[in-house]
Amino acid sequence: MPAIVSANDVTKIYEGGFEALKGVSLDIEQGEILALLGPNGAGKTTLISVICGMVNATSGSISVGGHDIVDDFRGARSLIGLVPQELSLEPFEKVINSVRFSRGLFGKPRNDAYVERILRQLSLWDKKDARVKELSGGMKRRVLIAKALSHEPRVLFLDEPTAGVDVELRKDMWEIVRGLREDGVTIILTTHYIEEAEAIADRVGVINDGKILLVKDKAELMAQMGRKQLCIELQEPIAEIPAGLSAYELVLGTDGCSLEYAYDTRGERTGITALLRDLAAQGLVLKDVSTSQSSLEDIFVGLVGDAA
Repeated sequence: MPAIVSANDVTKIYEGGFEALKGVSLDIEQGEILALLGPNGAGKTTLISVICGMVNATSGSISVGGHDIVDDFRGARSLIGLVPQELSLEPFEKVINSVRFSRGLFGKPRNDAYVERILRQLSLWDKKDARVKELSGGMKRRVLIAKALSHEPRVLFLDEPTAGVDVELRKDMWEIVRGLREDGVTIILTTHYIEEAEAIADRVGVINDGKILLVKDKAELMAQMGRKQLCIELQEPIAEIPAGLSAYELVLGTDGCSLEYAYDTRGERTGITALLRDLAAQGLVLKDVSTSQSSLEDIFVGLVGDAA
């Protein structure tokens, strides 16, 4: 797929010398959901702010849909919808008027049919005449998304879209994001919830200390960097791992009744068959065996830790 957003060697140095972005290059493909993960202060919001034209980059270039964000700001910005972290809404305005107003800010003609479709898609149509202050936090966040979509953008940035939202509403938001992608909208979300990226992203980008550590297909990332754990429950506890099993780098559980064996899913051989044979040779009787796959959170923590 062609890149709809392209950032090339972007830096941002604030007054005082703080370097928030350090040569960031990133291509975002048309029609994908890209999750941008990183700890607080990693540069996620700064990068979004620069792409959306809210903050000027110190150096580098960015284009959106072929429009340079500096030389053709209006053309680039017209393609972008932004849902910020903060619930910045006019409390006494009616929902439908708030969305219509945002559409008008981009010079779009009034289109009540389109506004109705967006509000229905976000389960807001029955709240169209309610004042914003009467809505729950989850509903207010949906209004922010409706406002961001009001001018029919091709790219939607969601900066921590489910912050402060309960688990049930968070899953509703995931369904909304998937639906928007099916409508052809490219979505970039920053999130602190690892399970959010794991649930809905096509690709995952990791940013830390103002640098992109990697951008990979989620499934490919899990396959390439994920490790599996084999957990072996023993019939009887042991005080220490027998010397004859030292080659396997096993970890003994605190109760002495379990052993953990980590292996690389990419390896030609896992070593499990040999391990089970050697366990029997050492006189250890197995009670149960189970496996678990490294989660995206494990991978993320490892990447950020290695870069620190």
